[in-house]
Amino acid sequence: MSNLSGFAAIRRALANRNFGIFTLGNIVSHVGTWVQRLAIGWLAWELTESGAWLGAVAFADLFPTVLLAPLAGAVADRMSRKNLMIVSQSFMLLQSALLAGFTLAGVITIEGIVALAVMGGVATSFNQPARLAIIPSLVPREDLASAIGINSLIFNMARLVGPMIAGALIALYGAGAAFVFNAISYLAFIISLALIRIEPATRGSGRTGKSKITSEIREGIRYAARHPGIGPMLVILTSVSVLGRPYIELLPGFAGEVFKVDATGLAWLTSSVGAGAMVGAFWLAQRGAVVGLTLVAIAAVAVMASGLIAFAATDILWVALASLMVTGFGMIIIGVGEQTLIQNAVDPDMRGRVMGLYGMIGRGAPALGALAMGGLAEFFGFQWPVAGGAILLLGMWFWAYRRRAILAQSLEAEPDG
Repeated sequence: MSNLSGFAAIRRALANRNFGIFTLGNIVSHVGTWVQRLAIGWLAWELTESGAWLGAVAFADLFPTVLLAPLAGAVADRMSRKNLMIVSQSFMLLQSALLAGFTLAGVITIEGIVALAVMGGVATSFNQPARLAIIPSLVPREDLASAIGINSLIFNMARLVGPMIAGALIALYGAGAAFVFNAISYLAFIISLALIRIEPATRGSGRTGKSKITSEIREGIRYAARHPGIGPMLVILTSVSVLGRPYIELLPGFAGEVFKVDATGLAWLTSSVGAGAMVGAFWLAQRGAVVGLTLVAIAAVAVMASGLIAFAATDILWVALASLMVTGFGMIIIGVGEQTLIQNAVDPDMRGRVMGLYGMIGRGAPALGALAMGGLAEFFGFQWPVAGGAILLLGMWFWAYRRRAILAQSLEAEPDG
C-alpha cells in the first residue's frame, strides 16, 4: 500500500484519470441521494407522524439488499461493473422521477412511498457491490486506501451539504423539488460513468453461463465466513448496523417529537452527522495506509456508541448536534476502515461477492434495526431504543478489542489468493 500520507496521498489518487472522472460524478450523485433521503423521511413523517412508518420506509429501502446482494455480488464478478452501475443508476433515476411526479401531483401516499422505496432498494442492491468493487479498477493498489477514503469523504460531504439543500428546497418548493434534484444527479453520474475507460481484464472475472451462479454465491459466503479477518469484520459490521446505524432513519421522529423542530431542524441534525463523518473520512483519506487501521476501526465502535448514548439522553438541540458529530465520526471510521481492510485482504476473484455481502449487511441490517426501533418508539419514545442499542454496541466493542491482534494480522497483510 501507499507510503504517502496527507494531501499527497489524496492528490495522487485523484490524479488517476478514471478515478477523477468517477469522483466528479460521485459528488453530484451523493448530494442528490442525501437530498432525497431527507425529503422522503420528512414526507413520511408529515403523512403519518409515526415511528413505525419511518421504520417501515427504511426497511422497504434497505432490506431488498439482504435478498439480492449475494446475487448482485456474483453478477458483479461476472460482468462489467461499469455497465452494471449504469443500468442500476438508470432504474434509480426512474424511481426518483416517479417520486417527484406523484408528489408534485399531490397524489403521493405512505403506501406509495413504501412501494417506491422497495424499487430503489432493489436497484441499489445491484449498484452497491459494483460501486464498491470498481474502485480497485480505477486506481493502482498503492492508492487504494486513499481512494476508498476519498470515496467516503465525498459521501459524507454530501451528507453535510445534501440535507441543507433539501431543507431549502422543501421550505421553498416542497418535497417534490428535492426528488427532481436527485433525478438530475443520477443523470450526471451516468454520464461520468460513460466517460470512464476500464481495461477488459479489470471488469470482473468474466465467467460465462457455464458456471453455476448459485455455487459461486455459496463459494463467496464460505470464503468470507472462513477468512480469519473478513468474517469477524462482517460480524462487527452487522452489530453496528443493527444496534447503532438505525438512528439515522429515526431522525425525522427525533426532530418532530423530541426536539420540536421542522424540516430545517431535521437538516441540521442530519448535517451534524455528516460533519463528523466528513472529518473522519478526510482523516482516513489523508492517512493513506492500512497498517494500524484494525485497531482504529475497533476503537471507533466505542466512540460511536458513546456519541449515541449522549444523543439519546438529551432533548437540548445543541447538545444533540454535538453528539451527532461524534457519532458520525465514529460511524464513518468503522465503515470505511472495515471496507479498506476487507478490500486489502480479499482475493481479487472474490471481490464482487464479498463486497456484495458487505453491502448486504451495510444496508440490510439497518433495515431490521430501524424496523425494530421504530416499532419500539411507538411504545417507549425514540430515545430509549437508541440508547439501548448503543449500550449493547459497547459489548461488541469489548469482544472485538480482545481479538484486535489476530484481526490485524489477517487484514493488514497481502491477500491470500
